[in-house]
Amino acid sequence: MTATDQNPQQSAQPTPRKTINVVGAAIVKDGKVLCAQRGEGRSLAGFWEFPGGKIEPHETARQALHREIEEELLCEVEVANEVCTSSYDYDFGTVVLTSFVCHLISGAPHLTEHHEIRWVAPAEMPTLDWAPADREAVRLISAMDFPAFRQPRTKVTTDDAQYGRP
Repeated sequence: MTATDQNPQQSAQPTPRKTINVVGAAIVKDGKVLCAQRGEGRSLAGFWEFPGGKIEPHETARQALHREIEEELLCEVEVANEVCTSSYDYDFGTVVLTSFVCHLISGAPHLTEHHEIRWVAPAEMPTLDWAPADREAVRLISAMDFPAFRQPRTKVTTDDAQYGRP
């Protein structure tokens, strides 16, 4: 009898970790970024994250993010630049997170799954208690500058000025 026959656990191969591919949206509005706190009763409850979710097998990362934001926050975003892809080994599996800068194009974010959502200046983002998979994106985004959107000035015509219209 060999040593491995005596203790079958020594010869057992480690179980491959489950990989969960997800996307996160750093939604920008008026120079601030939307941050979401995970609700109670969910894994990683209380941690802050970029809203988003799992990538379905038939979707690209951008398609998944667009869908997830519509479902999760009930608003519409334009998915812009990819920030980074990071991974973290949690006890439930390895999360591979691809984060994007997004711009709010219609609607206002609503709480449906999160405990709280908050618009935060990029430089202040590191003060929140972020989920580990989000921390690399937070580090990168917190150094970015998102100028507040300003409505373009409309041209005032001579007729408008004559009648007191702006």
